[in-house]
Order: sequence, then structure tokens, then C-alpha cells
Amino acid sequence: MKVTQTNLEGVLIIEPAVFGDHRGWFMETYSQTKFLEQGIDLNFVQDNQSYSAVKGTLRGLHYQLNPKAQTKLVRCTRGSIFDVAVDIRKGSPGYGQWFGIELSADNKKQLLIPKGFAHGFMTLTEDVEVQYKCDEVYAPEYDGGILWNDPDIGVEWPIHVTPVLSAKDEKAPLLKDANLNFVYNA
Repeated sequence: MKVTQTNLEGVLIIEPAVFGDHRGWFMETYSQTKFLEQGIDLNFVQDNQSYSAVKGTLRGLHYQLNPKAQTKLVRCTRGSIFDVAVDIRKGSPGYGQWFGIELSADNKKQLLIPKGFAHGFMTLTEDVEVQYKCDEVYAPEYDGGILWNDPDIGVEWPIHVTPVLSAKDEKAPLLKDANLNFVYNA
């Protein structure tokens, strides 16, 4: 397993070892022991999967407030997405900054997004499946979002189309108007 730190503190690219032969391939998508060896101590309690039929579907930018904030381990198991993490920890040197990466069934990369970050993705292909583990259960009363095209964040989405959004995501506030309770602890 290869772990790469991104430009945002705590947001990690995880590349599992892939073992292939004439039959196909095998990989461990998560091993508590191997994560601990890399200094990543998590207790995942929920596994989620989403399906998007249409290229240009955008889900996010979502987060859960404290005390139900979530760390997520995200991977794309069918098709391809552009996955984004945005630092929403007040006082952080990275506050309002974002990181994006293509996750796909082909490249098998995963993105670890810690608490205090908003998360979203845009589908780059049709027929996309995304799976992610969370270290906290979904709690709708702590659910929040930030507008996907907030100009103060400036995410450079790779597909320049009008995205397919949920009604909730269309009405999400700007970061400066979001009611956040994340504080950066150096």
C-alpha cells in the first residue's frame, strides 16, 4: 500500500497493492493493520455505495458537523469520478482550499478525507459506482453542504457542463455563509 500526503493536511491518497494474473486481479481495499502501520488509526462503522447513471452528476460538497463529523475512505468501483476535499476548519492554514483527484475503477486509487473537510465528486463517465467507508454513522441533523461552485473556493471541475445536482445541493450555502463548528487544532 502506498500513502501520499496531498496539499491539504490529513487528506491522503491511498493506493492499494494490486496482485494480478491471467484470471484478473485482487487487492485489499482496507486493512486495519496496514493502515495502523502507516499511522492511520480509524474505526470504520458504516459502508456506503452510490450509483450515478449520467456523466456530469455532481454530489456534494457535503460534511457532517461535530460531534458526528466523519472521516471517509472513498473509492470508485465502476467508471470514473473527480473527487474533491475542501478544508472547512476555521483557523486552518488550508481553510477554503481544495484538493481534487481522479478516482476510477481502472486506477484503483482511494482518497482518505478526514473530519473537518467537505467532500464531493463529479462523474466523468456514465454508469458510475462509488463506495466509501465512514468512521461515524450518518446523522441527518448534523448534515451540511457547501455550494459546489462557490467562487471563494474555486474548485476546477474537469467537465464544463451544467452538472446534474440534487435539490439539496442546488440550495447549499457558500462557505462564508455555512454554519460550521470545525476549529483547526495545530
